[in-house]
Amino acid sequence: MNRKDWALKLRGEGYTYAYIADKTGLAKSTLSYHLSNTPFIPNDFTVKSGTLAQLRSAKTKHKQKLIRLDSARTEAEKEFQKLSKRDLFIAGIALYAGEGSKTQNLVRLVNADVRVIKFFIKWLYLLGVGPNNILIRVHGYVDTNRTEAELYWLKQTGLEKSQLQPMCVDVRASKDRKRSGVHQYGTAHITVRANGNPEFGTALFRKITVYMELLLG
Repeated sequence: MNRKDWALKLRGEGYTYAYIADKTGLAKSTLSYHLSNTPFIPNDFTVKSGTLAQLRSAKTKHKQKLIRLDSARTEAEKEFQKLSKRDLFIAGIALYAGEGSKTQNLVRLVNADVRVIKFFIKWLYLLGVGPNNILIRVHGYVDTNRTEAELYWLKQTGLEKSQLQPMCVDVRASKDRKRSGVHQYGTAHITVRANGNPEFGTALFRKITVYMELLLG
């Protein structure tokens, strides 16, 4: 079990952030991000460890937070409605400006969030990039299960095994190891290759660069 799943399990069993942080080694800010929507019902250990007033306050605040989140979602969904192709086009430029590669004349985006990766691929299709021009490579850690990680990303993105490049494993001793337990399937690197069509090589990179300049400038 990775640390994120362990944290979810402990929270579901009624333990506090402080207790979970001590057991898993994850920061409280990380726990707050991943566990904010997990119901919190204090167990006997938690009740004995804290005061009743503190627990009631925590439960009340959590309930109020969930209400605010539900309200925000409802309002956002009303305003959002359905994305048009132009909306998708502009959103893709903004995404690339923040997350995409800006060097080597290479169109590439790296992310651990499958939703971001799927959106980027959808944007590439909108630009006319075909499946034969898209490659995916998984980057993981020494404790990442290669087979599981690669199958996960292929299934989530709908890409074929022929588009998969060999997995890259980060073995640097100086690398922060906290991420290894959070990103169970590593990160996905989506790269566009020319594959004999110069339109999807340097030319596409330059065009996207102009898109970003026009949007941000």
